[in-house]
Amino acid sequence: MVTVRKLLVVVGAVLLAGCQAAPAPPPPSTPAPGAVPPEPSASAPPSSTRAAPRGVVVVLDPGHNGGNARDRAAINRPVPAGRGRTKPCNTTGTATNAGYTEHAFTFDVARRVGQALSTHGIQVVYTRDTDDGVGPCVDRRAAIGNSAGAAAVVSIHADGSNAASATGFHVAYSAPPLNPAQGEPSTRLANTLRDGMRSAGFTPSNYIGSGGLSPRDDLAGLNLSERPAALVECGNMRNATEAAAMSTSDGRQRYADAIAAGIERYLAR
Repeated sequence: MVTVRKLLVVVGAVLLAGCQAAPAPPPPSTPAPGAVPPEPSASAPPSSTRAAPRGVVVVLDPGHNGGNARDRAAINRPVPAGRGRTKPCNTTGTATNAGYTEHAFTFDVARRVGQALSTHGIQVVYTRDTDDGVGPCVDRRAAIGNSAGAAAVVSIHADGSNAASATGFHVAYSAPPLNPAQGEPSTRLANTLRDGMRSAGFTPSNYIGSGGLSPRDDLAGLNLSERPAALVECGNMRNATEAAAMSTSDGRQRYADAIAAGIERYLAR
């Protein structure tokens, strides 16, 4: 016959066993010193648990300018372009077949990108503050990024291929690199910008570069940069579909959101 005392002892033992904490999970593995973490998938969205550090400087370089066409002498003046070369100070840029200009497109998109970055505490510097001036020259644009000590310099452009079938974006970076900033930092910036564009539904170029990336040795703004720098060609303004998107406020906001996401992902690494 089981006594009440023995029954209480058995029940107490069962209750104590059920309240024991589960074994602690093993600590996460620590990569070996100097190991490089794997690159996230190109289709993976930016992490929601990490944010770009506040107070860093990003330089946004909207291509061309609205007054360039009225001062050909100024924009045709040769300036240093890196690698021992010179190039014209600037150009007028391209336009859609309906006349919407590249300089207006890049200025508007850059402002939208800047607004998005500013809301996250990122300091934004522009290479031009209006869309009715001349220049600045390509070497001056690089100098603005250098003097600002920018964590990233992003030039925003649109292409003007006359082939109607030419479509898609590409991101250019200086190659081969001329300084450490043009090495891994710039290629990583180009990759994250490319990934941001693809994640937003934009298609990589079918006529320039490969997979949305285009290494270049002839772009002065990239060659002369001493900061991580890349140039986004958002698409072909002569392609009817892309021209229609670039000519609307909603379309320009999509481009801006994609570029801002790429920049923020780069800064969060």
